[in-house]
Amino acid sequence: MCSRTKPHRSRTGRPRSTEADTAILEATRAALVELGWSKLTMGDVAGRAGVAKTTLYRRWANKNELVVDAVAVLFDELELPDLGSLQADIEHVVLQFAALLERPETKTALMAVVAESTRDEPLRERIRASIVDRQKRLVLAGRERAQQRGELPHHFDPVAVDATDDLIFDVVAGAVVHRALVSAEPVDAPWATRLSALLMGGLGAAATAGG
Repeated sequence: MCSRTKPHRSRTGRPRSTEADTAILEATRAALVELGWSKLTMGDVAGRAGVAKTTLYRRWANKNELVVDAVAVLFDELELPDLGSLQADIEHVVLQFAALLERPETKTALMAVVAESTRDEPLRERIRASIVDRQKRLVLAGRERAQQRGELPHHFDPVAVDATDDLIFDVVAGAVVHRALVSAEPVDAPWATRLSALLMGGLGAAATAGG
């Protein structure tokens, strides 16, 4: 995994995976879809979730933190299956990612935090730690599985491994987000097959190219 940024530290005493957390994060995504980033307030989220505003501030210091976490839990739904080949695994993740981006709450929340992060460096770092770095687990698992199958070479240079993992993540995530949210073109099975074939044609070279 890449170590460019410091890992995100949760605030002391902030519980995870509670009913209150779930309700708050769901309310945040619903409010984003309805109100947009600029009109969203902590008070509005608290009212929708049926909790006191102080409950939110015990868990999240501000709206930025809250919205990023509301997005991050959606991306945690992504899974890497073992379909017998790296190309098949990549295709599945691409389609799963695209389906996630089709959901209004995901699309609105992601676009909102990315746009806001262009003016807010701490928010950008939180996105990187809470979403990007966390989802690189899929790349790590896929690479290790492909190496065990003999589809990719084993590489013992940790710097080169991190660089390759970063590149794979950037290519897959960037391509899907651009096609789905910028170009507004379908991310369907034929497109996922073409993307995965393109990746497979270059992964072996990338894995041996060094850092």
